Amino acid sequence: MNYFLSILAVFIFAGCSVQKPYEIGQIKTPKGEILVWLYDETPKHKASFMQLAKDGYWDSLSFNRVIPGFVAQGGCPDTPEGFKDSEYLLEPEFNDSLLHDYGALGAGRDNNPDKRSARCQFYIVQNKDGEHRLDGDYTVFGKVIKGMDIVDAIVDVARDSINRPLTPISLDVNIISIHKKELIKLNKTK
Repeated sequence: MNYFLSILAVFIFAGCSVQKPYEIGQIKTPKGEILVWLYDETPKHKASFMQLAKDGYWDSLSFNRVIPGFVAQGGCPDTPEGFKDSEYLLEPEFNDSLLHDYGALGAGRDNNPDKRSARCQFYIVQNKDGEHRLDGDYTVFGKVIKGMDIVDAIVDVARDSINRPLTPISLDVNIISIHKKELIKLNKTK
């Protein structure tokens, strides 16, 4: 059973209130909407994503690297400015149960020896077989619960020699509230 289904099962069997809202990530793009569940098991990455989304950090940025059969990566580009500022680095939060499966939301980073994440950059695994060579090296902190068809469309766009889309795919990243009933409905449409 995938991780999101496990969480949903806990909600159902624990009798959690249908009315309790859960905060999830919303990534709006010209191709459509992507919804992401943010894991409690990675509290620093979850809090960082939520803060940057609420601050509108990504709203002037785009998916800057898209590779079919690998990932769609958004946020700051791979530049020294994006990774040198300690304010924008997070200690890794590796978890053996949070893997680079299809639809995993992960934190980008450079080759720093401490494997610290760049808060400003995230990626979504688009490889249907997963990218398990990244497990234990990059923090997975969420999972797409709606919109993998959008991610698939994003990685299929025309791109240049460094895998940057020729036509920018803008980001509008938000935190929205959703109720258990809506989560169950989303799971049934997957």
